[in-house]
Amino acid sequence: MKAVWQGSIAFGLVDIPVKLYSATEPRAISFKLFCNKCKSPLQYKRFCVKCKEEVPWSDVIYGFEISKGKYKFLTREKIEELKPEKTNTAEVLTFVDISSIDPIYFQKSYYVIPAKNKEKAFFLFLDALRASARAAVVKFVMRNKEYVCVVRYYRNILLMTTLLYLDEIRKLERFEELKDRPEISSEELKLAGKIIEKYSSKSLDMEKYHDEFAEKVKALIQGKKVKETKRKEPKPEKLIEALRLSVKK
Repeated sequence: MKAVWQGSIAFGLVDIPVKLYSATEPRAISFKLFCNKCKSPLQYKRFCVKCKEEVPWSDVIYGFEISKGKYKFLTREKIEELKPEKTNTAEVLTFVDISSIDPIYFQKSYYVIPAKNKEKAFFLFLDALRASARAAVVKFVMRNKEYVCVVRYYRNILLMTTLLYLDEIRKLERFEELKDRPEISSEELKLAGKIIEKYSSKSLDMEKYHDEFAEKVKALIQGKKVKETKRKEPKPEKLIEALRLSVKK
């Protein structure tokens, strides 16, 4: 497995050599597009609708929309000049309680592995984070982007999670549907509580859940029989009736 980044974590005056590996592997089904007539793969071209011709990469520029239909154009060379310099060090900025970070900021997680066997500084940092029950906030550049991340103890290794910036989180004020809140009756709240209690578990067990669509597609490719999806019964139109029926079932 190839590391996505290799460098060090700067912990005070101590440098901890590490490697990052993606902790997740999305398993979404992906298809390639083909022509239905001759079964040849389809190609995408950079085609200019005004010049009526294909545009080579050397003639491609970037456009940033500053207002409706108006763009600020930048050359590829200018974009390259603005990209942050690659860093080999993830510098610790501060330490925080992991529960103080809103999960909405979490983006992607990476396993942090020591660059070599018996790296004492790595395991000292690991044990110190576990003992303090805190996470380190670090900043570094990876793949031409500057990231702020949290590094925390996870199953006897370190886990680094990239964070979204504040301006990447959509503000709730944009949603008009949230402004006029309807009244909730005590009976509706009581029934909803009963449903929650009925379907509650001690913890989340991901082994129970599967991507059913992906499994059906794989079965179809392998020539196996695919189970038909059961039709759901129509739900009551009124909220209170739907709640009562849910509790009974």
